[in-house]
Amino acid sequence: MFETTTQVRVRYAETDQMGVVYYGNYATYFEIGRVEALREMGASYRAMEESGVMLPVLDLKVKYIRPAKYDDLLTIKVTVPQMPNTRITFLYEITNEEGTLLTVGETTLVFVDMAKNRPVNIPEQFAGLFRRWFE
Repeated sequence: MFETTTQVRVRYAETDQMGVVYYGNYATYFEIGRVEALREMGASYRAMEESGVMLPVLDLKVKYIRPAKYDDLLTIKVTVPQMPNTRITFLYEITNEEGTLLTVGETTLVFVDMAKNRPVNIPEQFAGLFRRWFE
C-alpha cells in the first residue's frame, strides 16, 4: 500500500456565497492529491501520456462530511491500496488544520492506449515504480 499527503489552501474562487467550498471542487482536490502521489512515486501523467498511455477517470465517489471553508488549509491524504493492473484506485481523505475529517472519496482510473483508445495493462516502466510499495 502506498500513502502520501499534500496540502492546498482553499481559495476564494472555490467557495460559494457562504464561504463554503463548492462541491464540484473536491474532484480537483482529489486530482491535486493524485498527481502529487504519482510524482512522489516517481511517475507522472506527462511521462505516461508521452509514452502513449493515458489515465482517464472511470469512477468517482465522494462523501461530504463537513464543509471546507475559505482560507482553510486542507490536507489531502491519498492511498493506493493495491497494485494497479488495467485500473488503479486512489482513496482520499481531506482534513482541515484541526484534523477534522471533511470529505472522503475514491477514484478509479483506467490505463488506455492512446493510439487504439483501448484499455491496457499498466506499462512495465510504471509497474516497476509501483511494485516496491506492494511487495
